[in-house]
Amino acid sequence: MTRLLDAIRGHAERRPGAIAIDGATPMTWATLARVLPLLAEDLATRFGDGRPVAIQLDQGVGESVLDLALLEAGIATIPLPPFFTPAQTNHALDAAGAEMLFSGPAILSLDAEPSLEMRENHSGRPDRSLPEGTARITFTSGSTGDPKGICLSRDHLFGVAQAVVGTLGMHHAGRHLPILPPGILLETVAGLHATMLAGGTYVALPQSAVGMADPFRPDVMAILGTIDREAITSLILVPEYLAGLVAAMRATGIRLPRLTLVAVGGARIDPLLLNAAADLGLPVRQGYGLTECASVVALDDGDPASRGSVGRSIGANTLQLADDGEILIDGPLFLGTVGAPRAPGPLATGDLGRIDDAGRLWIEGRKSALIVISHGRNISPEWVEGRLTRQPAILQAMVRGDGRATLDALLVPSAPGADVAAAVAAANHALPAYARIADWQVVPPFTPATGLLTGNGRLRRAAIDTAYPAQEISMDHASSEQPFFNRLVAETREAQARFAMTPQLVAGMTGRITRADYIAYLTEAFHHVRHTVPLMEEARARLAHRPILVAALDEYIEEETGHEFWILEDIEAAGGDSLAASRAPSPATRAMVEYAYDTVRNGKPAAFFGMVYVLEGTSIAMASHGAGAVQAALGLPDDAFHYLTSHGALDQEHMVFFEKLMNRIDDADDQRAIVAMANAMFGLFGALFAGIELEATCVTA
Repeated sequence: MTRLLDAIRGHAERRPGAIAIDGATPMTWATLARVLPLLAEDLATRFGDGRPVAIQLDQGVGESVLDLALLEAGIATIPLPPFFTPAQTNHALDAAGAEMLFSGPAILSLDAEPSLEMRENHSGRPDRSLPEGTARITFTSGSTGDPKGICLSRDHLFGVAQAVVGTLGMHHAGRHLPILPPGILLETVAGLHATMLAGGTYVALPQSAVGMADPFRPDVMAILGTIDREAITSLILVPEYLAGLVAAMRATGIRLPRLTLVAVGGARIDPLLLNAAADLGLPVRQGYGLTECASVVALDDGDPASRGSVGRSIGANTLQLADDGEILIDGPLFLGTVGAPRAPGPLATGDLGRIDDAGRLWIEGRKSALIVISHGRNISPEWVEGRLTRQPAILQAMVRGDGRATLDALLVPSAPGADVAAAVAAANHALPAYARIADWQVVPPFTPATGLLTGNGRLRRAAIDTAYPAQEISMDHASSEQPFFNRLVAETREAQARFAMTPQLVAGMTGRITRADYIAYLTEAFHHVRHTVPLMEEARARLAHRPILVAALDEYIEEETGHEFWILEDIEAAGGDSLAASRAPSPATRAMVEYAYDTVRNGKPAAFFGMVYVLEGTSIAMASHGAGAVQAALGLPDDAFHYLTSHGALDQEHMVFFEKLMNRIDDADDQRAIVAMANAMFGLFGALFAGIELEATCVTA
């Protein structure tokens, strides 16, 4: 029997009818104490051969009990966050030699013979060598595309959870709401395990019910409402979620007096955000930890004098600094990685910090990210990024410039029309001359799906550098020596990034729309897609003297003919009326189509290929990410997604063809016309989405 089960049985004896795990089917301590060992025994019988099992589940009562039962059974688990790409998931399953992948929902039966039912997919991966005692294999996003498997023991996990309880005290054991995505180690150890040890209530609601359907674009108003409605007393957040919560509280006037603890970690927190949270009465305590240390290492004690620090060690580990300021951690550490035991000695974290006279740790940046400009100044990029993201117009920022005379930045706007230039100017005004941004570019959001963000919201700097080489950062047009397709991408990147922030598009890409919303989108798609072939035919007629472009248009016309009828079939399959859908387009859709005709008829007909670039690139993204999310959320049949899924597959082939075609266009006027058309179409297509009035509450920008 583990110390966790021992604690659960103790709570059951003292308060048998109190709720241990709240949610769709609330579970009392008495019930949990009864069913947990039975479920653990069943799992040990079925999966007790030493092979790990993977879990990719939403939050819920059944899902929480499964986590506890697997630990009690001594079965190594591989929790996989929902934002892992298929490639990352497959890599994790293969690297760890997973026997099984559990996916949701987890249906819990509380009969005399309790059971858990969920989707079980045999992995078929070969067995791998794991360090002895491995209970959990956590795959971090890492600095490359392949996640790295960190192996942790059961005693280590429970030891950190117990240290969290010892540091905070039992009085914080109220109602804890998991906000972080499922599979995140910090929430499991400091949230679920610590709550079970302390005797609180774990409020395990599905992510969509909380406002976290897309963890990288949270619905902060929904989160605020859930915290208030569910009488939540404790939370674990990352800085971005805290910023959203503060903004929502300011906008609504809602206060959360029942909260006794808001633990925040995962990245550096702007001091102004900490002050703003304190002004609203939020009991924020900043923490510090690493996966290799089973999450929490240090936690602020809540004293206003320590605000901005991550506090002292919670007692599980010791902290010291190397000569260059790097934080070194000793004590209980990870067992190693899959196939590789850990070398003895302290863990060099790569983080820079200082320890004050009171023994509190202050984080000052990343050793590897430190920028040394050619003037000899050392600059922490997090400092400058914090100044930038403090501006309402900037959602995300990455600053770089090592070895160069000035800094540049890649910036994600908070909304399509955000005034990024004014925001950069305001941030620069608050910075010393050597740390100001000299050049910048607007880019699409950094997310784990694109490989540019870790699961806990940290920038994957090396990957971002590769995606956006420094020589392409200039706000001037790209060099004419580049292949034209590369220039087209570079010169339309800002328009594409602003288009990507359209709230209705974000809602659709993350599945947070209703059936009526989806039908409304298909209706507008019908009205512009039915003009695709006529537009191509007009462009072809005006380009008759250009055999390369005529041949390309002939191929496109053959491929695109009849696609509007796919959309009408999708509308019917989704429960809509295809006859009603064909009557009249929205003003925004009409404006987009009319602009395209006017450009082809009265301008440069080759400009039409700028529209091709926008529509095909967007359909690839929607097919790869949006279609599956919408289908899963609405439960619609495959027949309702013929246009999106088929069009996406076709357009992936088309884009390869398109790149080669663009690189054969050498007329400078045609090139300028194609770029101008693409930039205009991103704006017009964004207006089409923005004109759809969603029934469901969509993402806040």
